[in-house]
Amino acid sequence: MSLPKPLMRGLLGKRLRFHLPIAFTLSILAAVAFKYTVTEPRKQAYADFYKQYDATKEFKAMREAGIFESVRPSGE
Repeated sequence: MSLPKPLMRGLLGKRLRFHLPIAFTLSILAAVAFKYTVTEPRKQAYADFYKQYDATKEFKAMREAGIFESVRPSGE
């Protein structure tokens, strides 16, 4: 009794017809999951931060700390 010959003709096409839709579906699911678990919370965090961010207040605090070379603290 001998082993049957492997089917080599059309093997790539047969495997692609099976694996390509699975790969496409998984990639779409991964992209959607990334969008809603990473990018949306990040955008919301930035929006929340800039709702109460005062650039003038931050500038004055940095000026008083002596960070800038071109602007002296108000005490000097």
